[in-house]
Amino acid sequence: MTYVRWTLGILILCAYAGILAYSLPSRDIVRVLDTDVVRVAEERTDPQGKEVLVTRDQMRINTITPDGHERVYRNEDTGWSFPWYLKFDSADVAARAQNLKSTEDDPRWVIVTHYGWRMPYFSWFPNAVDLERAEGPDQELTPWFNIVFVTVLTLALITLWRLAQMTFRRKVDPVIDEIEEQRGALRRFWRGLWR
Repeated sequence: MTYVRWTLGILILCAYAGILAYSLPSRDIVRVLDTDVVRVAEERTDPQGKEVLVTRDQMRINTITPDGHERVYRNEDTGWSFPWYLKFDSADVAARAQNLKSTEDDPRWVIVTHYGWRMPYFSWFPNAVDLERAEGPDQELTPWFNIVFVTVLTLALITLWRLAQMTFRRKVDPVIDEIEEQRGALRRFWRGLWR
């Protein structure tokens, strides 16, 4: 039973960390190369249950890091969906990115705030939420929001867990003990009939 508890606990911890890693904002210092619009096709199920191919346009921001690695970000509105960035200004972000384009000879470094992961196999790109000028390619970026958010959320979850444990001990344990006592008395009575 101990192995089951540890395995379940590790799986829950991994899921918690994965959700936070995907949805919390990250920041990269990059140089904007170009922006473009790509037609993306997705398979969806319509109300009749048939698979339908749906196409849509996706804005992308092509960048390069100070050490020469390419980074591509999608630029889509999040609207009211999870994660709740309430981003409705993807056209403004695209205009800002076009304005911040630069060449290798005269680089302009930009801080891109984004969430999500880059997974080439699935053609997943992180979603750019905001762009702002950076002081330089070696500017230090400390994720203060993430540190405070994870600390507060973890403390809240620990508090809820402890409250649930205390409630269980006060309300449920006595009922279970009473049922066990009744079952024990019933067993003794049943065994007494046959002796």
